[in-house]
Amino acid sequence: MNQPQTKAPQTAITPTRFDDYPEWYQQVIKAGDLAENSPTRGCPVIKPWGYAIWENIQQVLDRKFKDTGHVNAYFPMLIPKSFFEKEAEHVEGFAKECAIVTHHRLEPGPNGTLVPAGELDEPLIIRPTSETIIGASYAKWVQSYRDLPILINQWANVMRWEMRTRMFLRTAEFLWQEGHTAHANAQEAVEETMQMLDVYEWFAHEYMAMPVIKGEKTPGEKFPGAVNTYTIEAMMQDGKALQAGTSHFLGQTFAKSSGIKFQSKEGTEEFAWTTSWGVSTRLIGGLIMTHSDDDGLILPPRLAPKHVVLLPIFRNDEEKGPVLEYCKKVKKELEAQTYMGERLRVELDVRDHLRGGEKTWQHIKKGTPIRAEVGPRDMAADSLFVARRDMGVKEKKTVTRTDFVSTITTVLDTIQKNLFDRALALRESKTKTFTDFSEFAKWFTPKNEEKPEIHGGFAVAYWSPEADAAKEINDKLASLKVSARCIPLNDNAPAGKCLFTGRQTNVRVIFAKNY
Repeated sequence: MNQPQTKAPQTAITPTRFDDYPEWYQQVIKAGDLAENSPTRGCPVIKPWGYAIWENIQQVLDRKFKDTGHVNAYFPMLIPKSFFEKEAEHVEGFAKECAIVTHHRLEPGPNGTLVPAGELDEPLIIRPTSETIIGASYAKWVQSYRDLPILINQWANVMRWEMRTRMFLRTAEFLWQEGHTAHANAQEAVEETMQMLDVYEWFAHEYMAMPVIKGEKTPGEKFPGAVNTYTIEAMMQDGKALQAGTSHFLGQTFAKSSGIKFQSKEGTEEFAWTTSWGVSTRLIGGLIMTHSDDDGLILPPRLAPKHVVLLPIFRNDEEKGPVLEYCKKVKKELEAQTYMGERLRVELDVRDHLRGGEKTWQHIKKGTPIRAEVGPRDMAADSLFVARRDMGVKEKKTVTRTDFVSTITTVLDTIQKNLFDRALALRESKTKTFTDFSEFAKWFTPKNEEKPEIHGGFAVAYWSPEADAAKEINDKLASLKVSARCIPLNDNAPAGKCLFTGRQTNVRVIFAKNY
């Protein structure tokens, strides 16, 4: 007897996360109208909705940077090749990703073409990061200990010639901020490094609703040229890790290569101690993969371009006028509210060339936290038909206008907390401690036969420094497509045996597949 076939649930995004996570991610970006590819390979067009998210990220972080004593400046995009050659480890780390300008003009060629002419005396690197060019300025600015510290950030774009690009996560051109500071002593520079790591953790938790683990990178994973690299690592819904921000203690490495020297209080000549730290538009990718579902984007309210969308519903011109007036009244009342120190962001969708259902689904896919429909009957009852994006698309309820307006900020905070709690619960369910390598390897085997829904997650294991340099161990991890993400700070683990070498150690590392 044939079993009755159950109808697959309908979703706005196909394929679903479970069916094809990478393609689901691309389709969420498309459906949410965040960005699109451009004619220039690896250089995306960030559309207004996507850029508005980046602007909100910028504004929050920029205020925080200034509150912690930093100022903004801007440094050149083009860096002489010789600057990179001064710091061997740094250039080795970025050499394969550099885009290089070799000519300064075009001339007419055959058949109406243009050909490069005017070869440069020295090639210029389009910045993959700015330590070397900023160091040249700091070397001029610093003469005495009185000139320190220098606490500067810049908002800019960078270029890294990625062979396999993925929107927001790994593109040839992307937007970021990079802080660069110089200090008179190591302690001050280390304190700066850790302070900015704390800023990134605060931002991820309080604004992105994205739980992160603070940790130090292993020697094999640290920033080229750094003494220590610290990171915040987040888990995406597929169990992979996303490095969401880094803060580097650079010691005196770049100061020596750039000549950042000063006369100390004691009259001796010293090299400065420097740091660098940054986050980028990959945070948008992190938002997408942390919170979104099979109906599209879900945005934490504190970063959403719009907090509320009002959707007027009417059948004819006679109903249209009163409904619109009522919606305008509600919009005005909402915008009189403040949320996170700013006026509530409200959209009244007055487009009448689309049917109500089409408009509703557009806002679902764009991730607007709260949708409120208003028709003649709602208006007559002085109420709205309200839905939250963190809940099922069919979960709606009638709310009086007075209650809707008076509780709106509380509801937004509830959504924000719900998203964080949901992401944290997922991370905890996909984190496991291992003492046996075969079980470790099984955890990272795609489509695990015992638990098909698990493709891995975070694996916690004891680790000794010898494992970092062992080719056999690195080859095993590479075959699993797994890397050491970080040594969690303040882990305070008792001594145990390294999973890879069997040596006694009190250091544990989080391993994961990563973006």
